[in-house]
Amino acid sequence: MTIRYNPPTGWPQQGRAFHHGVVEPEGKVLHLTGQVAWDKNSNIIGIGDCEAQARKCFENVEHILNAVGGRLDDIVSLTIFYLDPADLPAIQKVRAEKLKLEHGPVSILIQAAGLIVPDLLVEVAPIAVIPHARFHEPKFEGMTS
Repeated sequence: MTIRYNPPTGWPQQGRAFHHGVVEPEGKVLHLTGQVAWDKNSNIIGIGDCEAQARKCFENVEHILNAVGGRLDDIVSLTIFYLDPADLPAIQKVRAEKLKLEHGPVSILIQAAGLIVPDLLVEVAPIAVIPHARFHEPKFEGMTS
């Protein structure tokens, strides 16, 4: 079982879905490459709209997790890169919709000078632990081991 905790001496979360500490459960650790607002054809979704881009980032993460039996609740660590501090409310709104307070991961927000493509505004890079009971190998062509 995942243990999430906030010591009484830590600063307040103010209702946001993150915890100061997460003890990983037993399971398969899945490191995801940073997810941006690309669709399956590398088209950018939501040019100029950070909320739409954040939503697409989490959608991409969810697809990767689902491919091995995972879900967003399995995320134990989350790093979010963003460009403009004015976009933080939009990012936090989407994050709050996608991540339940009780399942919040440890979290890092990093303001970046830029991402790989100038029209990208946000990138989400999670680590998840998929319980053994739900984990299954992905079934896609082009896989390597």
